Amino acid sequence: MASPWILLEKDVFNPQNERLLEIVHVWKTGKKRKNSILCVAVAAWRPMQLFLEKVKKADRGDQYKMTDRWPLKDLKLVDGKNVNQECLEFELQFDKVYKWTAVSADEKNAFIRCLWKLNRRYLSSSIAFVSIPSCMLEGKQSLQEVGNASAEAGDQAEHSAYQEMTPKETADMLKLMEEYEPIVNNSMAFAEKLSKDLQVLDEANLQAIISSEKQVTLLMGSIDEALAEVAKVEETLQVYDELLGSVKQQMDHIQQGNSLLHQIDSNHEKLMSEILFLTSNLDLSKKHRQALSRGDLSSPSKVKACIAAAEALSSCMNVQIQPGYRKLQAIAEQLIMFETLKQNFENSFISHITSIFELQGNGQVPARMQQASKLISSTHGPYHDDLLPYTPLMAWLKNANPILFHDLPKVYAWNLSRLYEREIKAFFELARMLLLGRTKECFQEGLDKQVACGSRQHTQFCLADSGEGEEDELDRGNVVKQMLEQVLRELQPLCNAEQRFIEKFFMLSQDAADQEGLGLPATSKGGKDVAFPEKSHWPKTKTELEEQPTQLLSEIFSSLEPELRGFIDTCNKVQQFSCLQVLVTLNDYMFEMQGSSAATSSSFLNVGLSNILLLAKNNFNKCICVLCKEIEEAKVPSRAKGGILPFVSRFEEFVNFSEDVFRWAQRRGELDKAHTKLVGSVFSSINSLASANLKVNTDMVMMENFHHIHCFLYQKKIQCLESKRREAKQRYREHLERYVTKYLGQPLEKLNHFFEGVKARVAQGVKEEEVSFQLAYSKQELRKVIEKYPGKEVKRALDTLYRKIHKYLSPEENLLPVVWRAMEQEFIRQYQEFENLIQRCYPGSGITMDFTVEDLLNYFISITQSSM
Repeated sequence: MASPWILLEKDVFNPQNERLLEIVHVWKTGKKRKNSILCVAVAAWRPMQLFLEKVKKADRGDQYKMTDRWPLKDLKLVDGKNVNQECLEFELQFDKVYKWTAVSADEKNAFIRCLWKLNRRYLSSSIAFVSIPSCMLEGKQSLQEVGNASAEAGDQAEHSAYQEMTPKETADMLKLMEEYEPIVNNSMAFAEKLSKDLQVLDEANLQAIISSEKQVTLLMGSIDEALAEVAKVEETLQVYDELLGSVKQQMDHIQQGNSLLHQIDSNHEKLMSEILFLTSNLDLSKKHRQALSRGDLSSPSKVKACIAAAEALSSCMNVQIQPGYRKLQAIAEQLIMFETLKQNFENSFISHITSIFELQGNGQVPARMQQASKLISSTHGPYHDDLLPYTPLMAWLKNANPILFHDLPKVYAWNLSRLYEREIKAFFELARMLLLGRTKECFQEGLDKQVACGSRQHTQFCLADSGEGEEDELDRGNVVKQMLEQVLRELQPLCNAEQRFIEKFFMLSQDAADQEGLGLPATSKGGKDVAFPEKSHWPKTKTELEEQPTQLLSEIFSSLEPELRGFIDTCNKVQQFSCLQVLVTLNDYMFEMQGSSAATSSSFLNVGLSNILLLAKNNFNKCICVLCKEIEEAKVPSRAKGGILPFVSRFEEFVNFSEDVFRWAQRRGELDKAHTKLVGSVFSSINSLASANLKVNTDMVMMENFHHIHCFLYQKKIQCLESKRREAKQRYREHLERYVTKYLGQPLEKLNHFFEGVKARVAQGVKEEEVSFQLAYSKQELRKVIEKYPGKEVKRALDTLYRKIHKYLSPEENLLPVVWRAMEQEFIRQYQEFENLIQRCYPGSGITMDFTVEDLLNYFISITQSSM
């Protein structure tokens, strides 16, 4: 295991570049024993420094760590506490007195002796030593101490009588035993042999001592002479130490003086570099000062001069200087001059740029817009070109004084909004005039066609008359679409150009913000700050940078959305379904803008048109609601002769028009919803006919209309209405069956009632063969009923039924052959049912009808041929 001295040097002193001189193990006197080590060490650097250090062993492991440290030059007193008798306690006095107890007297004496030598050699005997024998300090021992040492040595010899043999002794012992191996087994002989050898050796030793007595005497005399010479050398060294002590003090003073001179030179160099830095970076040329003082921005060359001067001023004001430099009069005056120039130029620039804003805001609407026969929007390119040269100054103002800069966009928006309001108002007035003029032309052409083709009633809705009306509606709808597209095409470059300008001029875009961030001063380091520190602002997020130009453009184009809404209302009034054209045009335009690389999702026009698109959707939904209400509240006159109902024709007219409008549309989700809602209202209105008091058969009217809707939807092939088409087909078949069933009872009315009674008796539990015994359904009664319907009478009744059906069925649907064929099949089925009942309920009676199935087929064929 390594000694504490080696561990201390390794763990504590070598890392600090120090050398260990002496140690003593101690604990604090009068307290619980906690061992620590007091160490005397010397630093390896110059000038040499001595330290007294207190070291303890770490809680875990064998490493040592330093807990206290005192410079040895601060030590004032060493108290040994052992003048008369040996004592393990001692005291060290620095600013306060430290009382210690040593583990052993030898360590204590060696420690105090080391302090005494260092005090004499290096500290000019500045430390006082009390209660310490001089012999201990000089390393000499008294006779009593020598005796005590001898006694201790004797005790130690007694205690150490038995010692373990070393490996060499063991080897020699084995060699001896091998040499005397024959007599080893006889211990007595072996012991006797060893005794004789030992006696011979003792005699030889005595003779050698007697013969070397003179040499020993000479050796002792030489040692005494050597000790005397050593004492002389020590006295000489002591004299040299005293002489070198004063030299050391002088060398220390010289070294301290050299250190101060080196520090003075270093301070001079630093001062010169700081002065050069301040004079070079806080100096603004006379040319720049004059440009900023005058603030003349009347010409492009003077604007460039002001830009260069403002940039130079910013570089001077952004210089990082020590806070204490502000107290220097020259620097304070220079900074005050910079601030004065900055404030004066800020006022001049703001006044100049504000006057330009006001001049542009007072501009007049171009005459070409008021007198043009073609829709043309104004352009603000010249206005933007006049302001763009001031962009660097705007960036400078934003960095120099954000509070003043914050109001400039509002001033610009307030002035330019007045100009845009006049221009936008004139633009939309011209658009309305052109729209209404073209609409009148289309309407006049439609009237001319109507006069040529003959007048017709406005309230009659039928497929035969609606073709030309739909063409007129489409023509006027195309006018609406063309005018709205032209309006949007003219507004897009106007709004986009203004948005690009304000983003660049007022640094509102992400790119402009990045460029602005590059010009800001870096964060101060090393205790320096900028000459004129500004208030720190958090970096703006992307959402905030998008909201600022949008808000500013909303103020500039405050009249755009109301005027555009008014124009949309005008378009909706051109014809009833103009809202469809408006919706499709806006949808397609928005889809085209979103797909275009030139338009961004944050464009102000996109946001505005999104609101207008919502308005168009609301108008479209209102139109659909009004149409649904008209269909649901439509009342069919009680004297109506049937045919296709007016609201069904109205529905067809809307579907034809809307499909033409949405033929090339990018989106048709709203139209599909409208179709579904309208066809639901149509079905509901047709179903409500069941409760209406019509002179014609309700099933016939419902059959015709459902058949008409089915054919129309099958022709249009609208995907969202396929389920409604199948429902219309099913409803048509249901009402056809009910209509046929109701009218078939009329030709053979009494015969039909008779057999209905027979079926009722069978259903009540009467056996079929016993029905003939019922008085009301006897064979005689059956013969009477059959006699009333001979073949000629049946043919005449069928002919009357055919003429009646032909009278009420509308010729547009051409359902007469279908209905007549269904009646033929139903009549034959009833005939076969009657024959079957006669065979089952009247077996063996020989009763039969006056006509057969072949006769019935001939009747139907002859009636059909006679009506052609």
